[in-house]
Amino acid sequence: PGERMLVWHLATPEDDGEILLEVSDAVRESLIGAMDREEMLAAVDDLDADELAELADDLPPEVVDEALSSRDAEERAQVDAARSYGDHQVGAIMDFELVSIRADVTCEVVLRYLRRFDSLPDHTDKIFIVDDDDVLRGVLPIRKLLVSDPDDRVEDVMIKKDVVRFSPEDDVEEAAQAFERYDLVTAPVVDGEKHLIGRITIDEIVDVIREESDADMRNMAGLQEEEDLFAPVWDSVKNRWVGLAVNLCTAFVASRVIGVFSGSIEKIVALAALMPIVAGIGGNSGNQTITMIVRALAMGQLSTAQAGRLLKKEIGVALVNRVIWGSVMGLISWILYGSVGIGLVMVAAMTLNLLLAATVGVLIPVMMEKFGKDPALGSSVMITAVTDSGGFLIFLGLATLFLL
Repeated sequence: PGERMLVWHLATPEDDGEILLEVSDAVRESLIGAMDREEMLAAVDDLDADELAELADDLPPEVVDEALSSRDAEERAQVDAARSYGDHQVGAIMDFELVSIRADVTCEVVLRYLRRFDSLPDHTDKIFIVDDDDVLRGVLPIRKLLVSDPDDRVEDVMIKKDVVRFSPEDDVEEAAQAFERYDLVTAPVVDGEKHLIGRITIDEIVDVIREESDADMRNMAGLQEEEDLFAPVWDSVKNRWVGLAVNLCTAFVASRVIGVFSGSIEKIVALAALMPIVAGIGGNSGNQTITMIVRALAMGQLSTAQAGRLLKKEIGVALVNRVIWGSVMGLISWILYGSVGIGLVMVAAMTLNLLLAATVGVLIPVMMEKFGKDPALGSSVMITAVTDSGGFLIFLGLATLFLL
């Protein structure tokens, strides 16, 4: 739970252990569907509140209700709280298992308190300092506790300022960016009155980053929603048809551009062999640019205000590539077809298409981000469409003007 995993308890005469088996959503639903009510209750009996909340939507309501009835009021409230937040909110992934202490005790008292635990909660790198009303006052890193004088008071050694904290309504993507920026392992979650209600741990953030990366890759390929590898055929068809339909339309536009210059191609057959090179290198260059921009936007490394500066940089890259690869292809075209004109047209067409690819590769994701759309959604399809049609138009247009 929380990591798209099922925990199977294996009881044998020699051992009693746990195996973590990572499965797809479709397989997980099938496995849960094959379990009877008693097996489900036994499986969720030892789960923490946040784990039960994560798995609750996959279980029958009556099983969830019965599982909650055996918990105390605090755990029931925690499960209800976690389930009340959307998947994109911090509250949906926060962990309720944490260590908190008051500030008016000594470090020796804290160490004695920690020794009473059989084991600390996973990823415990800091202790949260609260007052009598559970209002967060600061944090005490474990490494600082270990090197402090046992007689020092917690309030004298704890970190009070610049403590990274989150609200349960915060976006999980922004939380992931903060974890990366500040190298966090855990961070407190507080409500509107600054009461400590939970924490976020790095394992949950890694899941968020992985899911966002998967979503970006799917979106760039034109897949509109998450598709399970073992999903039914019809579900996969429904998920992919829009991207394929858009691709077909853009390919039709490119074919019509070629059709306009069919007379030129009939007179200079070499154009048919060379024009895919112009379109292909433009598409590849555009995809490189758009991948970098989408990644930077997703990680919070780029704002729309920086688009102009970035555009200048990408145009500079395109011009350098033009000098290198445009000259190479121009020379090859001259040698193959014995025509200086074809070589010069090849150089000019590759230059213009690389500039087009750089410009559109920056503008597409930046404009989508500005208008509140996912910058990865169909970006790869759009950049390929522009560079294909634009490349054919530029190359065939130049050839028609200067070679015929």
